[in-house]
Amino acid sequence: MSRGRIARIVLWLAGIGACLAVIAQARFVADLSSFLPEAPTERQRLLVDQLKSGALSRMVLMGIEGATPEARAGLSRAVAGALRADPAFAGVANGSTAGLERERDLLLANRYALSPAVDPHRFSVAGLRESVGETIALLASPLGLAMGALVPRDPTGEMGVLLDRLAPSGGPLVRDGVWVSADGRRALLVTRTRTGAADIDGQARAMSTAQSAFAAAASRMGGEATGARLVMTGPGVFSVRARTMIESEVTKLSAAATAVVVVVLLWAYRSFVVLGLGLLPVLSGAIAGIAAVALGHGVVHGITLGFGTTLIGEAVDYSIYFFVQSRRGAAARDARGLDAFWPTIRLGLATSIAGFAAMLLSSLPGLSQLGLYSITGLVVAALVTRHVLPALAPTSLQVRDLSGIGRRLLAAMEAARPLRFAVLAAAAASIAVLATRTVPLWDRDLASLNPIGEADRALDAELRAGLAAPDARYLIAAFSPTQDGALAAAEAVGRHLDPLVREGTIAGYDSPAGLLPSLATQSARRASLPDEATLRARLAEALAGLPLRPGKLEPFIADVQAARVAAPLGRDAFRGTTLDLALDGMLYRDEAGQWTALVGLRGVGGVVERAPIDAALARAAVPGAMLIDVKAEADSLYAGYFEQAVRLGSLGAAVVCLLLALALRSVRRTARIVMPLAAALLVVVAFHALAGNRLTVPHLVGLTLVVAIGSNYALFVDGMAERPAEDNATTLASLALANFTTVASFGLLGTSSIPIVDAIGSTVAAGALLALVFCAAFAGRAKPAGVPA
Repeated sequence: MSRGRIARIVLWLAGIGACLAVIAQARFVADLSSFLPEAPTERQRLLVDQLKSGALSRMVLMGIEGATPEARAGLSRAVAGALRADPAFAGVANGSTAGLERERDLLLANRYALSPAVDPHRFSVAGLRESVGETIALLASPLGLAMGALVPRDPTGEMGVLLDRLAPSGGPLVRDGVWVSADGRRALLVTRTRTGAADIDGQARAMSTAQSAFAAAASRMGGEATGARLVMTGPGVFSVRARTMIESEVTKLSAAATAVVVVVLLWAYRSFVVLGLGLLPVLSGAIAGIAAVALGHGVVHGITLGFGTTLIGEAVDYSIYFFVQSRRGAAARDARGLDAFWPTIRLGLATSIAGFAAMLLSSLPGLSQLGLYSITGLVVAALVTRHVLPALAPTSLQVRDLSGIGRRLLAAMEAARPLRFAVLAAAAASIAVLATRTVPLWDRDLASLNPIGEADRALDAELRAGLAAPDARYLIAAFSPTQDGALAAAEAVGRHLDPLVREGTIAGYDSPAGLLPSLATQSARRASLPDEATLRARLAEALAGLPLRPGKLEPFIADVQAARVAAPLGRDAFRGTTLDLALDGMLYRDEAGQWTALVGLRGVGGVVERAPIDAALARAAVPGAMLIDVKAEADSLYAGYFEQAVRLGSLGAAVVCLLLALALRSVRRTARIVMPLAAALLVVVAFHALAGNRLTVPHLVGLTLVVAIGSNYALFVDGMAERPAEDNATTLASLALANFTTVASFGLLGTSSIPIVDAIGSTVAAGALLALVFCAAFAGRAKPAGVPA
């Protein structure tokens, strides 16, 4: 073995070793942060915060079904108790008052600072008579037994006001002490995890913890729990299931595709050694791609690994060209066997890089990662094919002669030459299909990429309906440098929303100030509380004629006096309670130190009219306060990505055309290469349109890959016109073999039930096949035998 060959092998191994060292230190993530914007607008920032770690992203709704109602109630209490003690969960509610003593004591001790009913009138003679009278009337109702014990401490009913505010009417039904669905067939729980939906690993651990808690509870109950099962839904649950579906299905389909490729290559090569050598460029490219992403982005996203390896599938073609097109039918000791077609591969690689380079400019970090991975992988795969394979392949290695197949394909190509007009007609027909389409071609709705099935979405809707959980689509955001400022802003907004609630324009709203009033509001409420002498005198007058004696209310007088001098209620008082869980979702500080208060709107019939809300915000005059339609904002965010991807894809296509024109220095040859590729893209897009598919970002990625693969076909076919026909048989055989492996592998991906995988697979499979056929139809005539190239 020559020193040159040894040097190339050593350099390659050293490069692989360095890449593996980088990968060993790399941080791999499974959350969605890489697919969220780097520089969001204010509204997008709020949306991103909610998606990554907001209260809604951490909510998991649970239902226990099957078995008997009593068993479901027992399981609900057991699961709730276990999850409250588990650090994976920040809060659990199931309708039971067990374990809520801290919350009750907190509200009772601070009711005069928290109750919106506390004002000077409330503690006037008329106000006391009115509120105490309502409490006495309530004692005669079914709630009287529960409220009776509180009357000596709370005759004005402040606890009732707070409970009504925290649990508005229309909440879930309660049976056997726990929440149940409207039909009584499910026990319901609301939980909140400590990690957001973007942390898929954290959500998966929380789901596993919940299932384990349920299994343990069911086991303890024995036969009584037979048939019971736990169902879960929520953003985090969907994230986990989506990842599991993608990993499972992509793994199976990729394994099947790999098996097909291996079988085809074994049939072609008739050698396991050649097969092994042929896979080295792809493996080297994948390793280098991962290392490049780790160095360039600091983290490697799991989705990048899955789809990035798919995108460098073009690298398989390089070794096919090397082995099949070797001039002597065997891998040469040196690289001279590549001299005939390396310039073509090099130009094809340049066009691929130009296409994928557009991804690098994306503001979406995930898409930028895919671009870097693909470019690095293809470059390294090409270099390994060019310099390492000739060094590794023994001179005695023989590859099956496929020139016989190539000659038959040449004859077919000659017969297909008149079909170029049919290709142009197909392209024109595709343009007509797209021009006359009544439904928009591009799908800018984020839901179009949702892999979650209808059954899971229906379950989510059922659990939300049973829990009367708001969909939290409409939020009002108010900002301040301080927490108290954000609470004051939320109060100002609330004062202008109250009339809309009374008018029935909205069903209600949830504000962080309802749990933690601003310091000014707390101070005003404490100032409304009379001193002891004044309170005693007013009570004596207010209770005249009522069946309640002032002497029974000594605890009330003591509590009012304690409240007058109590320190302001702060955020720390809520720590460790389920109330903190709710407050955490509505009041938070971002990474920049700014406080945000979120006021959730409950629409009438689930609908919120923007105009009255906008008018209320204008009257409130809170600087920076804004109404956010979460769904519309998410769709807008995705639409922005989509439009940017289309622009970048168009830019990449223009760069490819320019690169070809500069390299070939011939308008005719450039047109002969570009026209069949453009026709293939048009037909593929028209095919999707006729099938009722609307195009998404994955379709666009697939079209980019079609250009990358098809440009190699076009360049090789174009080069055949400069060589004798007898030299083109192996070239065409290698193209057919490479095309078959591409169509077979991506065709399998196109059978996926996951929209993202199906979009890429079906687009690339159809596009690659059409690209080769159309390129053959546009090919020039080869030189006769004996004429020098």
